[in-house]
Amino acid sequence: MALKDSILGFLRHHRDNILKYGIRGSIFIFGLLFVAASFVFTYAYFTVGIPDPKAFVNSQSTIIQYADGTELGRIGSENRTIVPLAKIPLNLRHAVLAAEDRNFYSEHAFSPQGLARAIWDNIKSLGNGGGGSTITQQYAKTAFLTPERSIQRKIKEIVIAIKLEEQQSKDQILENYLNTIWFGRGSYGVQTAAQTYFGRNVNQLSVAQDAMLASILRSPNYYGPSYTDGLNRLKARWQYVIDGMVKEGWLDAAKAKAMKFPTIAPKVTSGALAGPKGYLMAYVSAELLKLGFTDSQLQVGGLVVKTTLEPRAQMAAQDAVLKRIPTKAPADLRVALVSIRPGTGEIVAMYGGRDYLQSQLNNATQSTTQAGSSFKPFALIAALQNGISLQSTWLGSSPAVYDDPNANTIYSVYNYSNEQFGKINLLDATAHSVNTVFVPLGMKAGLQNVVDVARKAGIPESVQMWATPSVSLGVASPHVIDVASAYATFAAQGIYAKPFMVKEVLGANQGVLFESRIQAQQVFSADVMADLTSALQGVVKYGTGGAAVNGLNRPAAGKTGTTTDNASAWFNGYTPQLATSVALFRNDGTQTLNGIGGLGAVTGGSYPAQIWNSYTKVTLKGAPIIAFPAPANIGGTEPTDFTTAVPTLDPSLAVKPTSGLKKTASPKPTKKN
Repeated sequence: MALKDSILGFLRHHRDNILKYGIRGSIFIFGLLFVAASFVFTYAYFTVGIPDPKAFVNSQSTIIQYADGTELGRIGSENRTIVPLAKIPLNLRHAVLAAEDRNFYSEHAFSPQGLARAIWDNIKSLGNGGGGSTITQQYAKTAFLTPERSIQRKIKEIVIAIKLEEQQSKDQILENYLNTIWFGRGSYGVQTAAQTYFGRNVNQLSVAQDAMLASILRSPNYYGPSYTDGLNRLKARWQYVIDGMVKEGWLDAAKAKAMKFPTIAPKVTSGALAGPKGYLMAYVSAELLKLGFTDSQLQVGGLVVKTTLEPRAQMAAQDAVLKRIPTKAPADLRVALVSIRPGTGEIVAMYGGRDYLQSQLNNATQSTTQAGSSFKPFALIAALQNGISLQSTWLGSSPAVYDDPNANTIYSVYNYSNEQFGKINLLDATAHSVNTVFVPLGMKAGLQNVVDVARKAGIPESVQMWATPSVSLGVASPHVIDVASAYATFAAQGIYAKPFMVKEVLGANQGVLFESRIQAQQVFSADVMADLTSALQGVVKYGTGGAAVNGLNRPAAGKTGTTTDNASAWFNGYTPQLATSVALFRNDGTQTLNGIGGLGAVTGGSYPAQIWNSYTKVTLKGAPIIAFPAPANIGGTEPTDFTTAVPTLDPSLAVKPTSGLKKTASPKPTKKN
């Protein structure tokens, strides 16, 4: 900066004399400057190195794709896609040359005449004039230098431009230039600019569109169509480019005369991570980092990441939430959905929230809330593994009080609205989600067994669970993805598969850097899963989850989940092809959902089941209808009486819920005297 300041100070001091004496004054000044500049240039030529051109040209954002190869979004500070010169239309190349440097192929790395004009312009404006740069200079500045306006930077620019032409052909320089230059709207390079301004690939542009992209290069801010009067300036510049193409013989005059200024796509101002998409991008980024890729690789490595996400499923998830959740829902309402391919662990859809820019907490993978009756299948599996039949009978009276000698406590359990069932078999108790059956069921099957089943199904160690009577009623607070993974295990007939979203990663040279491997194992027997599914089919056929299969017309199974005070509501369901969990809760997971949309009670059978239904119908439309395996009838078909399997205490000892008789997520423990 010292050299720049001294020269500008000199120019300011002698400005009046320069302007007064015109050419003679200019010669005097240029003579003084020539000696100094010659020395500085010679020094710079031997001291300024040229970075590896490929290091910048090949730096580009990471492209995230859906499973079918269509683009989901990009990660990286620079939105760039590299296109070989041979695939860049000749008309676009000619348009850029007409706009920026018509003598590119015949001139050297820099133009002395242009530089002289730029110096004189800067003398008159005291450093605020134009640059007089050739395309080679522009590429050198864009690729290897900062945008500061200084004499030192200009000298480095010229030196690098000269050295570039010593190493690269004109075609190579033009290709690199077209792939690195800034077009505004967050886009670098002609391919990304074509997508940004016209929504198409560079080889699909018309000549008029080619000329428009070339026109904006001079100053994307000044000529930007979204800026004040920018569109009028851009149209004038566009006409200049068209005329230049005609003058150089690159465009027929008659075609040019008939050409109209093209329609430009509206500018997207909400940001690349706005809306539900941001949660997907953040999840993919986190998964890539866990796989060993670095931040630098994600930002400028030009990776192509194919995910397991399916576009129709993802759009169906977002549309289902938008369609089913009332517009006047509380601002702190959280909605989450995760859908997994059974047996593979592939996440085909995820809804983590309404807008990532407003909240970066992913409701599907980071937020937690009590699972409620979503956990009852774990107790059912533990019972089936112990030979307890679905036809066994239990006592569904409410309230019921149970003794837990291990914890020196007694547990009071109420059914939803204190509903009375009397003697009821496990099939019906599952369909109607009877709390006073599932607590003794878990105790009879073994509370630690219930915990072990949940772990094997897919509930990770990070989710705290204790072997207490309340475990069967879902007092634990998992992530939605955890529960979706567990129900995918049910759908896959006992095969647990670790959930994942990154399927394949290609490098900038299209080489395969990573390929996913399905991590699956059989954790439950097929017979146990067949009986479990039979019970969970009853939930949607005649139980609490009927809204999930309205008009679905294919076999489905599932379980609602509703917690104390209706603070969280779940529906977890599956077909043989897809397992999906939907959850609603508010920020802290303790406020009631009741009243949303005018509903007196928001349960798992309301909005969550409706969202599941809308999503599944669209996603599986046209897919084969596959039947579940027939029940294995573990323990026989004759009913066994378990009404006294776990002794109950005097019901008068029951501690009533303080907020009314709701479907209790956790029994009320009371210390024994």
